[in-house]
Amino acid sequence: MTVHTPSLAGKIDIAARLRAHAEEIPSPDHPGFGEAFERFGDARVVLLGEATHGTHEFYAARADISRNLVERHGFTIIAVEGDWPDIARLDDYVRHNGPRPRRGEPFARFPTWMWRNQEMLTFIDWLRNHNAGLPEDRRVSLRGLDVYSLGESIHAVTDYLDRHDPQAARRARQRYGCLTPWQDEPQHYGHAAERGQLADCEDAVVAQLRELLDHRMEWIAQDGEDFFDAERNARIVRAAEQYYRSIYRGAAESWNLRDRHMFETLQSLMAHQADARAIIWAHNSHVGNASATAMGWRGEFNIGELVRTAYGDDAVLIGFGTDRGTVAAASDWGGAMDVMQLRPARDDSWEAAFRRIGLTRCMVDWRRGAQRDLAEALGQTLLERAVGVVYRPQSEYLSHYFEAVLGQQFDAYVWFEESRAVTPIGPEKPHGAPDIWPFGL
Repeated sequence: MTVHTPSLAGKIDIAARLRAHAEEIPSPDHPGFGEAFERFGDARVVLLGEATHGTHEFYAARADISRNLVERHGFTIIAVEGDWPDIARLDDYVRHNGPRPRRGEPFARFPTWMWRNQEMLTFIDWLRNHNAGLPEDRRVSLRGLDVYSLGESIHAVTDYLDRHDPQAARRARQRYGCLTPWQDEPQHYGHAAERGQLADCEDAVVAQLRELLDHRMEWIAQDGEDFFDAERNARIVRAAEQYYRSIYRGAAESWNLRDRHMFETLQSLMAHQADARAIIWAHNSHVGNASATAMGWRGEFNIGELVRTAYGDDAVLIGFGTDRGTVAAASDWGGAMDVMQLRPARDDSWEAAFRRIGLTRCMVDWRRGAQRDLAEALGQTLLERAVGVVYRPQSEYLSHYFEAVLGQQFDAYVWFEESRAVTPIGPEKPHGAPDIWPFGL
């Protein structure tokens, strides 16, 4: 696909056209923020993005939009870009169930602040209170979509089998024994397996999943929800084994495997509950339709593209952006969290076009068919910024920007001109935070 960057005059024209259609919105900390998103209540799946993993406004906005969709439109699932076993601990809490046995604490691995933050705590407390007055089978669930929990998922499967069939649990431990030496550093397993230094464990994990499924009718009859959790964890072990081998074959293959797993998890959640309607929280790079970005042009797809293909107009893809402020991030993978200054966006970016609108906060919605002038503006190619858990301002262009056609990537876009970092909850003091920063629960 041939792309071009508009001239300065063209970019100013984009801002003018955006300004004509932009709707000013209140702060996401305002109780009425979510009301502006009533229009999306007819969807089956609403995907809510974020331009960073460490911005308060993105978490607060998604929380209030979700409250509105749950309370007024009957959405039943909130699925997030987090590991299934860790999020399951929060799901136990919000649905008033007993704690599941788990090895270690949830969100103990890097990056802890992505879900261990005050914004998330406030939301799950609300969700628990909302569920308190509902019958058990109508309570809103909180689920994790990601694939990284190899060790935790192995533990969850064997723990389930210990309670239902001790002999099957022994067989599971034998099969998973191929992976358990690597469960804390699974990337080392992938490296060794791909280079022929040891036999891969694929056959063993597939055999374990197959045996579990062979007993599904019997065990679903005993406790369908408990079996559903065990089955998802067995599928995660299989997907994680594939994922950690794939990361040594190329970025596109590992990315696609991860997002396909997220989509398959969503589909299983939708099938698990009658009249299910889902809200997804994930990064813009997962939520937006990848086929309209440089990701898709190099062979990657994502959950947003798969949901769009499966659900069509019953899915809504909403992106979020910011120009400047502070962000919680690390300088390197596995490094300490800092509260870092987010640089103002490049002049040749979509963020700069929204900055030139001149509104502190706004939303532009083109879901039902934009007017011709807006459609033309949004059909151009500009850079878009993506900050994950790592932020490298010194190499921002190479590390954090990619090309995108915004009008095909999303159905709507939410803009915060200036934003601030999330408030982490944890034992360590975040670097760069003031002395009065609230560290603990």
